[in-house]
Amino acid sequence: MGFGILVIGFCVGSFLNVAIHRIPRGLSVNEPKRSFCPFCKASLPWWQNLPIITWLLQRGKCKSCQAPIAVRYLLVEVLTGLLYFWLWKSFDMHSAILGIVLITILITVTFIDAEHQIIPISWTTGGSLIALAGGFLTPWLLDLSGHTHLYSGVIGLRESVFGWVAGFGALWLTVVLGKLVFGRKKIELEEATRWKLQEGFEDSEQLHWLIEDEAYSWDDLFFRESDVLQITGHGFKVDGKRVVGKEVLIRRDDFSIGEKIWTIEALKSLEGKATRVVVPREAMGMGDPHLLGMIGAFLGWPAVCFVIFASSLYGIAVGLLARVGFGKPLPFGPFLAAGALTWVFGGWRLWKLYWESVGF
Repeated sequence: MGFGILVIGFCVGSFLNVAIHRIPRGLSVNEPKRSFCPFCKASLPWWQNLPIITWLLQRGKCKSCQAPIAVRYLLVEVLTGLLYFWLWKSFDMHSAILGIVLITILITVTFIDAEHQIIPISWTTGGSLIALAGGFLTPWLLDLSGHTHLYSGVIGLRESVFGWVAGFGALWLTVVLGKLVFGRKKIELEEATRWKLQEGFEDSEQLHWLIEDEAYSWDDLFFRESDVLQITGHGFKVDGKRVVGKEVLIRRDDFSIGEKIWTIEALKSLEGKATRVVVPREAMGMGDPHLLGMIGAFLGWPAVCFVIFASSLYGIAVGLLARVGFGKPLPFGPFLAAGALTWVFGGWRLWKLYWESVGF
């Protein structure tokens, strides 16, 4: 049975690669039904879509156009299979199934957030609903630390709800307070610097605002309806025509120079030179509270406390190793996922040991 679970994990990992590629781009995971090369768009027959085997046989390249296939595809398939197997061997069947659902969502969210800084809330919401049902039917996952001593489904459901509230609430407060403290980034430029709007940047198909070597995606800039990008400068051009003004105010759906307003939808081009910029920003996106809420619903409120602490340590370590400076975006979802995995595969023992050492 263990080998079968391993193979199932590899196959699910292959599907997750489809989801990881398509969801951030607004594509359906069902249409087209066959996988395709993102470079030459060639449809892949089943014998070119075998988990792990295809990547190894083709040496990480598309058979049609020889474009490189990212190692991420291999990593997701191997990781999903191994984690499924580990869960199946570590827990009873019902708890293992719940753990597999959690792992599936965490892997998907991790790779989407790492690449696009987006957490699909539809996935975390669905996961939360499954976790609440699981808390009622199989509450043992919630009691890994032996803290809540679950005896009935009603108590399990209650603890699952508490876990969701604790996880969502903790990071929701971070989002709100972070917006108040870090909600605007002011940039004073010594020399007039060129900027422009551009459709797509690198692998992202979103509209971006580009200035010097920096690129800001539309979702990052305009997280809220009230967010405004303020650009002070000169040489403004709208659709190639010069427009006199000292300041451009850009919002998600429109922008203005002086009293004149244009819609983003009808815009062909917008550019100019900036001497001062005020950039709207978030300390954290709303996807992270939903993700930690889901983790809490699966694992309970003690896990939320542990995951916040562990994910912060992971984030600091990666930030230092990658030399990511202050003000640079760093997706937090992967670290929350790593913290949750740490809890499931033994971190709860540290929690239990700590409380026992202080007399609880």
